[in-house]
Amino acid sequence: MSCRRHPLALSLRLALVAACAAPLTANAQDVAPDGVVELDRMIVTAQKREQQVQEVPIAISAYSGEFLQDYNVRDFTDIGNVVPGLVVQEQSPNNPGFVIRGITSDSGEANVEPRVSVFQDGVSISRSRGSIVQPFDLERVEVLRGPQGTLFGRGAQIGAVHLIQNKAFNGYESGYTVGIGNHGATQASGYANAPLVGDTLYARIALFHEKRDGFIENLSGGDLNGKDTLALRTSFRLDLRDTDSLDLIFNFQKDAPPGTAFRSGTIPTRRGSLDVLDGTADLNRGDQLGLDRTVNGVTLLGNFHLSPSWSLSTITGWREFDSHEEFDGDGAQVFVAEFAEDARGKQTSQEFRFNYDGGGRFTGFGGVSYFQEQGSQRVVLRTNERSLVTMPVLGLGIPPLLPDGRPNEMVTALPIAPGVMVPLKPYHEEQYINHGDTTAWELFADGTWAVNDRLNLTLGLRGTHEDVTAGYQSDFLGVPSMLGMMPVNGPAAFPNLLYLPSPLVERSESFRSLVGRAVADYAINDDLTGYASISRGRRPNVVNVDALSSEIIDDEIVISGELGLKGAFDGGRFVYDVAAYRYEYSNFQTTVRDDDSLRYVRANGGNATAWGAELSMSWRASDRLSAFLNYGYIDASFDDTDDDGNVQELAGNRFRLTPDHTASAGVDIRFPAGAHEWYLRPSWNWRSHVYFEDDNFEGIEQAGYALYNLKAGVRTADGRWDLGVYASNLTDKAYLIDGGNTGRLFGTPTSIQGSPRLYGVTLTGRF
Repeated sequence: MSCRRHPLALSLRLALVAACAAPLTANAQDVAPDGVVELDRMIVTAQKREQQVQEVPIAISAYSGEFLQDYNVRDFTDIGNVVPGLVVQEQSPNNPGFVIRGITSDSGEANVEPRVSVFQDGVSISRSRGSIVQPFDLERVEVLRGPQGTLFGRGAQIGAVHLIQNKAFNGYESGYTVGIGNHGATQASGYANAPLVGDTLYARIALFHEKRDGFIENLSGGDLNGKDTLALRTSFRLDLRDTDSLDLIFNFQKDAPPGTAFRSGTIPTRRGSLDVLDGTADLNRGDQLGLDRTVNGVTLLGNFHLSPSWSLSTITGWREFDSHEEFDGDGAQVFVAEFAEDARGKQTSQEFRFNYDGGGRFTGFGGVSYFQEQGSQRVVLRTNERSLVTMPVLGLGIPPLLPDGRPNEMVTALPIAPGVMVPLKPYHEEQYINHGDTTAWELFADGTWAVNDRLNLTLGLRGTHEDVTAGYQSDFLGVPSMLGMMPVNGPAAFPNLLYLPSPLVERSESFRSLVGRAVADYAINDDLTGYASISRGRRPNVVNVDALSSEIIDDEIVISGELGLKGAFDGGRFVYDVAAYRYEYSNFQTTVRDDDSLRYVRANGGNATAWGAELSMSWRASDRLSAFLNYGYIDASFDDTDDDGNVQELAGNRFRLTPDHTASAGVDIRFPAGAHEWYLRPSWNWRSHVYFEDDNFEGIEQAGYALYNLKAGVRTADGRWDLGVYASNLTDKAYLIDGGNTGRLFGTPTSIQGSPRLYGVTLTGRF
């Protein structure tokens, strides 16, 4: 049935043109009979087999590597700006937060599993401190929203971000991109592919480097919030026969950016400012702040056809990361909360998956996987107790700054009893270490039965057995902290300030779980498919251990129901998908202020509910004009009461880092000029009000804002050369990406400012 004159198609086209801004999820390939270019139906492997993205009964966004380059999508934050239901907050490469449909995954503790999994060619890289990798030389990115434990395993409770890297192939190909920009930005990347041994062995190498000075002036010296990333990938492919292959991939990444600009909203800078959006910080250690992180990985992929109906896929992975970050948690020139974090992790994984497709009504897969990980997080606190006593949380009423603006260190002793004065240390250091050791075995199966030519039924299950060991230890350097004897709403941590000293204590537990999904999809006609699904997701149990006790926090369970439509108009020139969902959470794992100490602890937040809807549309009017529009809405909050009818601590509060509304849009305009082609690609993304903490504390929030971006340039007719200019945040909008943070424990919440206007010029060559 032709839809060329369908009024809805026309209305949607006009809306997209009027929106005038954002990226495309597909590239033009096929030409329709009327000469209008049809949208390419991108091939994805979300269900462990090759399918056109419009055929997958899952809320999924897929972006080609070409699209990422065309729209200057350079990092995970940019990806989050063009995917409905996805928000990525990156304080630093060492401290990201991934939010899918209201659920945040950002814990750096070694004994806590993520809710959102990041995968690199099927290998989980989800540990927070090692999950940020540079998205360069990619075949595509797939973002799956909703519980994905059946397909992807542990840690994919609410979604998965899958990076599929370009592999070596039998052919010659090379290219490079160089560029410069404001704030001293330089970038250089390139790739080369070539056969090594006839039609059997091939190699590919890709390199990326980007450096940018910080855009936040630190009044104590240096700049903050910059970038310095070097990434290298080498890959080899061995074709064993026409149908079998092995891919061996080596990944390396080094990050050494300057420090993160935490900014206090209660202690003014030496310039007297309390404006957290004024582009400055006043962190007393200056250039000493920063990150030093390395990430290494080796992946072996095998694909073997065992018979006309059966094939075997294997994924072998090894990864390690090692990071050291220095940051100023009080966000001011006072010497109160100077932190260092050492995080390490090593993992090995193996998956064997048997795939069946006999050409009949049933297709499916089943297999087994193994995962082993060892990790640790060491947090060091350094403080001057004479400054610490000025913090509002102690309630002593001592001003943090002297009248001349310098830190107040005048109080050198405090009374703890009549006539008894306790001296305050000018320097105190203590450390806390958590350990995590996890071994998991999983059995899984997923199958689809074609009832008839229109109706498919899918059922999937995954069972997991986990052996988990968690550890805790804490100590101090030198002499005890005298302030540690002063309780703050509870027992003191003497001789430490934050963590009770303890030798290494451990607890080991075993857990079993089952997740699954049931899906029905129906082809209403050749251009429209509807689906309905119900699934069970899980975030693993947490083993909490400290100096005095240990506890098991129950696994977080979500029951998800989803309805969706995927369709096309005009012979494939206009494609869209709509999804509506509802989530019911139990044992929602969150962090709360510990009444017995100056720290946050993990706790069971009770029950929570989220529901929402998402819309994506792409239109290609011709090979010269295309457009894209995304929109997402979510209502996500903690329930008023628990299962027993008791009022919950966070009753009615919104989920942190979760805007009610998100939207992005864009157009790609191309026009010939002699032997060249000019292009103009404006884009726009917007998000509504967001809280940064689950307790929805007033002032720790960000009002809604929009960002405008642009890429424009000229390329030769053969596509070998491309000269472009880019700009992000064209209007130089000032906004926050985070608030609260560690400084809030001391009564001085801190904020982190988002990127200002960034612009530059790039030259790309392809051979």
